[in-house]
Amino acid sequence: MPPSTTNSTESPRGRRVLTRSLDQFFMNMADVAAFVGRFFREAFMPPYEFKEIVRQCYEVGYRSLLLISTTGFITGMVFTNQSRPSLAEFGATSWLPSLIAIAIVRALGPLVTALIAAGKVGSSIGAEIGSMNVTEQIDAMEVSGTDPFKFLVVSRVIATSFTIPLLTMYTVFVALMGAYLNVTVNEQTSFTSYIQEIFGAITYLDIFSSVLKSIVFGFTIGMVGCYKGYHSSKGTEGVGKAANASVVTAMFLVFIEELIALQIVGALR
Repeated sequence: MPPSTTNSTESPRGRRVLTRSLDQFFMNMADVAAFVGRFFREAFMPPYEFKEIVRQCYEVGYRSLLLISTTGFITGMVFTNQSRPSLAEFGATSWLPSLIAIAIVRALGPLVTALIAAGKVGSSIGAEIGSMNVTEQIDAMEVSGTDPFKFLVVSRVIATSFTIPLLTMYTVFVALMGAYLNVTVNEQTSFTSYIQEIFGAITYLDIFSSVLKSIVFGFTIGMVGCYKGYHSSKGTEGVGKAANASVVTAMFLVFIEELIALQIVGALR
């Protein structure tokens, strides 16, 4: 009798917990959908914050160049080093430039750039807006007649959506140059031959898909950072949680989007 009594009391409790969790999940999804919908509604309505968008492009792009340059260069060299032994077993080291170009342009360039941006830019946006939320600067902007959503959210999401593709192209270039140094030292391949093999291996679909993925990645990073910061809890602890959640969520979504894009491009190819 006692065990059956315990089970009968725990089962409704478990169902209530599950129901509350599902309700909370769908409420959060509805909140996210409303936030994204508000962005698209206000992004095309005047007034436009051009100065703030340009400033955010500078913050996202120029200040990330050093980290992006270092990461891209090392990625190109390391990937080349790791790929050479496998190709050497089949006597196919001459295919190395083609393999490098396909891997970097199709996947590594956009993905590495997005992950670096999620860690640096996403956390910065989440912490900055979260701090403004905690110190009630957002409420002060509303009182002064400034639309805080347009000024803070729209400008940052547009900046990341525009700047991340530019950083991706720069990362691809730096990674290919790093790979070239490795190839020319080991295989004595000329720069002309290296460039010809690279452009012979990639297609317009590869370039278009990489740029399109980068735009989606940039939008995701900016949107996640703004959402987490805009809805951060009060107190200094909430700012840290907003910054951390921005990085983790953005990286997770980037991997999901990369997987979906891979399936779509594979079907088109």
